[in-house]
Amino acid sequence: MNWNSLIEPFRRFFRATRIWGLVLTLLALIWFDSKKWSFLGRWSSERRKARQQIRARWLTFELIQLGSAFIKLGQLLSARPDVLPAEWVIELAELQDKVPPFSFSKAQSVLEEELKDKCSEIIEIDEVPLGAASLAQVHRATLRNGRKVVLKIQRPGLQKLFLLDLQVMQKVALLLQYHPKWGKGRDWIGIAKECRRVLIRELDFQIEAQYAARFRQQFFDDSQVKVPGVIWELSTERVLCLDYLPGIKINDRKELIKAGINPTQVAEIGAASYLKQLVNFGFFHADPHPGNLAVAADGSLIYYDFGMMGLISNGLRKRIGSMIRSAAARDAQKLVSELQEAGLIIKGANLGPVRRLVRIMLQEALTPPFRPNVIERLSGDVYELVYGQPFRLPVELIFVIRALSTLEGVGRSLDPSFNLMVIARPYLIPLMTSTGSSGPNDLFNEIGRQVSELGNKAVTLPKRLDENLEKLEQGDLQLQVRMGESDRQFRRMVNSQQVTSQSILIGSLLISAAILSGNNQQNLAIFPLAAAVPVSINWFKMQLKLRRDNRIDQFPGLNK
Repeated sequence: MNWNSLIEPFRRFFRATRIWGLVLTLLALIWFDSKKWSFLGRWSSERRKARQQIRARWLTFELIQLGSAFIKLGQLLSARPDVLPAEWVIELAELQDKVPPFSFSKAQSVLEEELKDKCSEIIEIDEVPLGAASLAQVHRATLRNGRKVVLKIQRPGLQKLFLLDLQVMQKVALLLQYHPKWGKGRDWIGIAKECRRVLIRELDFQIEAQYAARFRQQFFDDSQVKVPGVIWELSTERVLCLDYLPGIKINDRKELIKAGINPTQVAEIGAASYLKQLVNFGFFHADPHPGNLAVAADGSLIYYDFGMMGLISNGLRKRIGSMIRSAAARDAQKLVSELQEAGLIIKGANLGPVRRLVRIMLQEALTPPFRPNVIERLSGDVYELVYGQPFRLPVELIFVIRALSTLEGVGRSLDPSFNLMVIARPYLIPLMTSTGSSGPNDLFNEIGRQVSELGNKAVTLPKRLDENLEKLEQGDLQLQVRMGESDRQFRRMVNSQQVTSQSILIGSLLISAAILSGNNQQNLAIFPLAAAVPVSINWFKMQLKLRRDNRIDQFPGLNK
């Protein structure tokens, strides 16, 4: 009798129950925290942020307990500030999949299953791993030809667990999609499919080997950047063999100075190499935290771990160039138009508040002289901006912003005067003067296009004026005025009056029920209680409306 086959259904059931328990608890906490009365009458934006940070740390811990798939899910959700509040995104972005290693005997079993006779090429392997993560662990080894390598070995039984977790994720996505509030404006099913695609891809180490080879090719002629080579004959779907490149952890300033390496120069090399990835190649390392960066003895930068890489298409790179030009000119209206044309703002959205928020970001974050932590502040503004607003940022852009913010923090730890914007200027100039390349023809083409567009508008202007005057004479012309702040204040005042009236009514009905109960007329007390139920429901709805209206006013700098 195969006991594993008998126990497996129970394991699946308890696993699914545990996942659903976490999801329902999370939704309940989010709902509870959205109510001002849950703060016992002492609500403030600072108290709300503090509670959100506590909830985010709790979620991070629970994801780690659930294992590999959910650690990766947390990392992917940290790239979706349009789905989760800023405090949750920032906490999840710090999620590192450091878990206890599995036994060396299991590692040997995986090697024998994957490499078979090729295992004889490995003459020495360290039993203690260099590091362990949710998907795999890394062992240092020596090959028969004397080559020093590292072997990334996948955890046993991981694929079966991943498939079960992904099935449950799909069902959770369906629940959220059909929820009247959480499903509005969000594509949970699409997010679940994207997570499934990314997670299944990370299980195949042959794909990571291709990423590593492509990334190494980009810096093949750059002596300041080192990327480990792939040993293809010892790499499979569950085993990845790379050259062993030892180095000092990039944020270990004391060790760098002790080795005679200039930390300031290291910070500049890191920033320059990343900007090359974004501007020149469009293929970038999406997780450049200090654990994936080291410094060689000669001061060159070493990149590790290529499981999470980002790709910026040519179309998106050109669009980013247009956005950078608009941002450099601090033209909020043009930048919002570019965002809408790129599909980053949903159709039918009210662009007035969006323009105001973008204008604040441009004024606060991009006005010279640039502060040392400008990218960090800008990423925080982006996280605050997109949650609850009509933005749909591509995951690649969020990974770019997060990676730049991480590099900026590493740079400041190495050199307090480190300024990423100063280093980025030579790389951004080609984007600002063309559509992504530095050729002079592109600039003249862009000028010609704008002149042509202006000429077309000038030609059609008399006709449009004549049509509008004709509509005005016939009484068909309608004038719509948006008063922005005044309109929001008036709507808030009306909603507040309704909440006050409903509160008085609910209190009166409850008092009536109490009086009837005190006079031993419990049967009659049911009627005011029943009448209070729909009024209370409407009162809760009005509270939600007030919360949505207040959200835009909580954006930093809006009332300055």
